[in-house]
Amino acid sequence: MNLNQFSDILVLIKGAGDLATGVAWRLHRCGFSVVMTELPRPLTVRRAVSFAQAVFDGEQTVEGITARLALAEDVPNVLAADEIPVLVDPESDCLHELAPTVLVDARVAKRNIDTAIEDAPLVIGLGPGYSAGADCHAVIETNRSHNLGRVLWQGEAEADTGDPGHLPGVPDDSSRVLRAAVSGRFISFARIGDRLPAGDTIGVIQRPGGEEAPVLAPFTGVVRGLIHESTPVNTGMKIGDMDPRVQAEHAFTISDKSLAIGGGVLEAILMWMNLPNEQ
Repeated sequence: MNLNQFSDILVLIKGAGDLATGVAWRLHRCGFSVVMTELPRPLTVRRAVSFAQAVFDGEQTVEGITARLALAEDVPNVLAADEIPVLVDPESDCLHELAPTVLVDARVAKRNIDTAIEDAPLVIGLGPGYSAGADCHAVIETNRSHNLGRVLWQGEAEADTGDPGHLPGVPDDSSRVLRAAVSGRFISFARIGDRLPAGDTIGVIQRPGGEEAPVLAPFTGVVRGLIHESTPVNTGMKIGDMDPRVQAEHAFTISDKSLAIGGGVLEAILMWMNLPNEQ
């Protein structure tokens, strides 16, 4: 099969966090042209495996594929260089200019913010908040379950549980996700990939008045993700992720969940291409 046959199909992905990156990585490897949009200050914590990091650094390479911060007018040149353009475009203003064949809402906001089924010939939503056949053509299941990565052409994904998926070795399923106890500026003492003992100080949140609230490791494990220090944090906001499996390489490779979801998006696109009248 000649993968170049897919290069004329432009896929616009809203969001460039770790799940969106798994989708973009798989589609790019299969020959699709991919463009991503992000916030001026991305909220992703798994920055080592998120193309959103290109917003901060100008470029980001994840497992051999490079994404580059770009403007809409730069998109053709970036694609020609076999890279993924990342646009700072929170309102998706580029949608009409680029006219993508496929739109993937990969922001995983657990609700539909602004995506409509008319936005592209094929519109795909990740996770809860979308109804296949109403505000998108297909929904990809994102919950860690028997149906992870499954393509739904009717109905909705499983409801948001509010809890992260279970990882062996975590005494409390929710404790592997680090959340801000107060609002302010996060200052990190650790780096992604560091192995820390339980109770060690990962960093602090500095409040406007100068007071500091420590962020402690809830168990012995590897720091899998940390929010960028330039991003203001609010109480309850996700600011980090710990992994009890103590394998630092996991912090620098795309997760099984992201790959499964990416596979679901790829399946949906290929089904739509080959059986357009079946959906």
